[in-house]
Amino acid sequence: MTANTLSFNDISHVFPDGTHTLDHVSFSLDKGEFVTVVGPSGCGKSTLLRIASGLLDPSGGTVDVDRDRLGYVFQDATLLPWRTVQANVELLAELHDIDKAERVRLANNAIELVGLSGFEGHYPKSLSGGMKMRASLARTLTLSPPVFLFDEPFGAVDEITREHLNEETQALFQREGFAGLFITHSISEAVFMSTRVLVMSARPGRIVASYEVPFEYPRDPQLRFNPEFAKLSGEISLSLRGAHS
Repeated sequence: MTANTLSFNDISHVFPDGTHTLDHVSFSLDKGEFVTVVGPSGCGKSTLLRIASGLLDPSGGTVDVDRDRLGYVFQDATLLPWRTVQANVELLAELHDIDKAERVRLANNAIELVGLSGFEGHYPKSLSGGMKMRASLARTLTLSPPVFLFDEPFGAVDEITREHLNEETQALFQREGFAGLFITHSISEAVFMSTRVLVMSARPGRIVASYEVPFEYPRDPQLRFNPEFAKLSGEISLSLRGAHS
């Protein structure tokens, strides 16, 4: 292991059909860093997360990370429809053989953290899209992972709900101090959430630019209308346009 919580070391990936998705990708992050990756569709952003989690083996290079306590929040909330919010949030702790009393305690704490208190007995079909994502976040929080992987988790909800979820996730990041690796197509979301934004090229994906985000936490929602915020977003947008070519 390196000194970093998560390190990608010269990662390349080619699918069996010959599709070359990633090309010599290297970067790292530690606890207290929230790094967002933006790039054209199909450039390998989600593939990078699957490699980090061990769901996919790289064709070349290595990943340094402790996968025993790795948090992964998918594009879909992936809740089990036959389990209540409480039972869904307890699931990962249950799979890790944590005893019943302790996993109930962990789930209750996580449910409170994401603002779902009072909905413990509800089933996924009665929840809004935003509430489902909160339940998904709570489920992962029960294990207090030092690394969180976010694969476009808020892409399917409306803009106002998305902004609220950005603010709530940012608050969780501040409180828990994990290392966050976030994938999105939204530059505004990337800048608002992150300590650093990485831009990937078109396939095969490479890191072509890196931007430090200078704004202090906690970040007020009104930051999105700040001229410096707009300036940085514009610079990333120009870089992303170049990455498409």
